[in-house]
Amino acid sequence: MSVLLIGGDKVNTITELLRSLGVTQTTHWDSRKNSTSHKKIPANTDAVIMLTDFLKHNTMSYFKKSAKKQSIPLICTRRGTSSVEIEFNKFLEERNV
Repeated sequence: MSVLLIGGDKVNTITELLRSLGVTQTTHWDSRKNSTSHKKIPANTDAVIMLTDFLKHNTMSYFKKSAKKQSIPLICTRRGTSSVEIEFNKFLEERNV
């Protein structure tokens, strides 16, 4: 499973957590530059995780629309590993139903 992680600076603990939950590839965009909000979601992405406490509203809106247009699940959560784990597990449960 491939995940695009948007937001935050130091996400090593989050990428390790995602790896333990079955994610094989994590792409991280910190979104500090305005150009981030014009990037295209990679073609092989299975889910997009947005760390909402580190994103501008325009960036969040852009990726929300892009993910919906491409039928890619979107997970919005705070940066804490426990929050990411809870929301990602909800995604996995919905995917397996």
